[in-house]
Amino acid sequence: MYIGSKGWFVSELKKIGVSYHEGRKIESYDASTLANLLESKKN
Repeated sequence: MYIGSKGWFVSELKKIGVSYHEGRKIESYDASTLANLLESKKN
């Protein structure tokens, strides 16, 4: 899995306990949305 890929963002979000966002599984979002979500959750 490459750093910055969709799978990487999903695994990083799951490490911090995020599996759903706005009632949808995080796997259903694209990589750019996941990148923004990860950045907002880290801050």
